[in-house]
This record gives sequence, structure tokens and C-alpha cells, in this order.
Amino acid sequence: MSLTGIKHRAILASDNLSEILQSLKLTAMDDRLESVLDMCGSAELTHREALALFCDIERERRAERRITMGMQIAHFPYVRTLETFDFAEQVSIDPGQIRDLALCRWVASGDNAILLGPPGVGKTHLAVALGREAIIRGYSTMFVTAVGLLANLAKAHSENKLEQRLTYYAKPKLLIIDELGYLPFDLNTAHLFFQLVSKRYGKSATLITSNRAFGEWGDVFGDPVVATAILDRLLHQSHVVTIKGESYRLKSKRKSGIMPAKLAADSGQ
Repeated sequence: MSLTGIKHRAILASDNLSEILQSLKLTAMDDRLESVLDMCGSAELTHREALALFCDIERERRAERRITMGMQIAHFPYVRTLETFDFAEQVSIDPGQIRDLALCRWVASGDNAILLGPPGVGKTHLAVALGREAIIRGYSTMFVTAVGLLANLAKAHSENKLEQRLTYYAKPKLLIIDELGYLPFDLNTAHLFFQLVSKRYGKSATLITSNRAFGEWGDVFGDPVVATAILDRLLHQSHVVTIKGESYRLKSKRKSGIMPAKLAADSGQ
């Protein structure tokens, strides 16, 4: 193409630049076109540098959109971050261990993480925050409560759709199961949980929060043999964080004088 032809084509494209950018789904470039062009001129960027800047802005927008969508798909009960977790209040936690988990190497390897501790010590906060870190790093994530998960599996089993539902829960690279142990499960339901753990074993990561020590899981699942089989798979490649201390909520009540100190302390044991 001649220089004249190139010039003519560029003029035509310039007149329809917004339409072209939208058709290519380059929405960040379209939204910030004039302001970025002004910045490029003020900074005296070369054509190559200006193009690189536009591409970087578009990449940033797409990353933000991917993270937003990932957070919606995860169905977190609320937004929590590691930056807002008060490690000073939970001295039993090693911040270095949590920061290492936040790198999500364990998610990439299909390992498991288990957060143990009494109610109200920040297990769910950490689980949501680590799930958010996984999404930022590009890993599909789903958050469910143990009660909700097992109710769905039991319903699917009664409707002869268990395999379909197990595949659904096996798909995310990280599955977060919150509040395991708050309610006991019957033996049939425990077997359903075992099937899910087995389906994910060695392939995808699972994060579980529980208020019950491993020695009590036989009571949770109604059978020590089933509990042992579940723990055998969960603990094979796992990272266990044990949290001690008093519930944040009870501590707040105690400080305000609503709850006696001794009762609050006993509740956090």
C-alpha cells in the first residue's frame, strides 16, 4: 500500500475509531482514548510506547473484569481481604503461613487447607480472603457452607442426579467448604461427602473451616471409619491452620459489659 493509501485509510479509521474499538471489545481504550492520548503527548511517548500503554490499560481493565466475575461466581457471603484481618488479635496464627497460603501454590498443586478453631475467631474471614487471592491469580473458586453443600448432594441423590452435582462441585480449582462440624450428618450424607472429597482428591484444592478437632470428626460424620477415610484424603497434601482464642463478637460484648468476662472466655474455649 502506498503512503497516500495508508494516510487515507488512517483518516477513515480515525473517524470511526470508537466504533472500531468497541467492535474489538477494547472498551478501556475506547473509554480513556482522549485522556490517554493527551498523556502520551505530554510524556512525549514514541508510537511504540503509546501503543504499549494502551494495551496495558486494556489488560488491566480485563483483569479487573475477570476478578469481578470470579467473585460473583464464587458466591462469597461478603468481601474480606487479608489486609483487613487483625493478626494482632489472633496471636495463635502465624502471619507468614497465611501469606504463604495467599500465594496459592497449594491451589495450583491441588493441595488442601484446613482452618480449625472455635466460632468467631476469623476462620471464614481468612477463607474468603484466601479465595479472593485465588481468583486474583486466575483460579476458579466456589464458596459453600457445609450444610448447604450436603443438602444439595442429598437432594441430587434422591433425584438420581448425584453424579451431575458431584461434577459441578468438583469443577472449581478451589472449593471452600465453610462451617463443617457445626451440625452432625447422618451416615448416608457422610458417604456423599466422601464421594466429593474422593472426586477432587489430587486434582483440585479444597479449603475447609471447622470448629471441631480432627478427633471429633467421627461424631460429625456419624462413623469413625468414614471420617478416617475422609481425613486420609484431605490431610495427605494439606496445610492446617489452628486458631485459638476468644470470639471477636463475644470479645466485643465483653468489652461493652454486655457479657461477663468468664462466660465469654468459656465460650471461646
